[in-house]
Amino acid sequence: MTGLLGKKLGMTSVFDDHGQVIPCTVIEAGPCYVTHIKTKERDGYEAIQIGFGEKKERLVTKPLRGHFAKAGVKPVRIVREFRGNGTTEMQPGQEITVDRVFAKGDVVKVVGTSKGKGFQGVVRRHHFGGGARTHGQSDRVRAPGSIGSSSYPSRVFKGQRMAGRMGGEQITVRNLRVVGVIADSNLLLIKGSVPGAINGVVEIHKLKTQ
Repeated sequence: MTGLLGKKLGMTSVFDDHGQVIPCTVIEAGPCYVTHIKTKERDGYEAIQIGFGEKKERLVTKPLRGHFAKAGVKPVRIVREFRGNGTTEMQPGQEITVDRVFAKGDVVKVVGTSKGKGFQGVVRRHHFGGGARTHGQSDRVRAPGSIGSSSYPSRVFKGQRMAGRMGGEQITVRNLRVVGVIADSNLLLIKGSVPGAINGVVEIHKLKTQ
């Protein structure tokens, strides 16, 4: 396996062998269950579909209920695909624990959904400097200013940085290092911060090192 699904629990700090404090994120990684295996002959590519989190059976649609029953697993809340090698070693319904995939010192990337900030102005969303407070413009400090020209191009260019909804986007943070693995509690300690709010679902992908 090349990765796992997990839930962000929060942040803490640990001491390394030299007594240095390392801020790290605590992720409940797994246990995940193999719900489907895709092969190159049948699907055109190789991937392992895994599920994470419990879900009540009455809340699962009939097609998904049959999909999980065929794999021999209980209904799960989140389903994702992980491409890579190792599809021949896995079987539908198999449980994947955190210590099977990750070890201390591994380099990973974490994919999550950033915190939603709602509708924000240009100062917070795009770090605009704002206007001057002098010459009668005391109420235009956080305004965006001019957004286009008059005769040409007589329109606003696509992609113009303006106010709008901020956050709630998929963010990927690469080259994070695994500080520790607590197999008994399915916990993964990763150095640094990862995107998303507490209890948010994240994908942890193991990267190949040179």
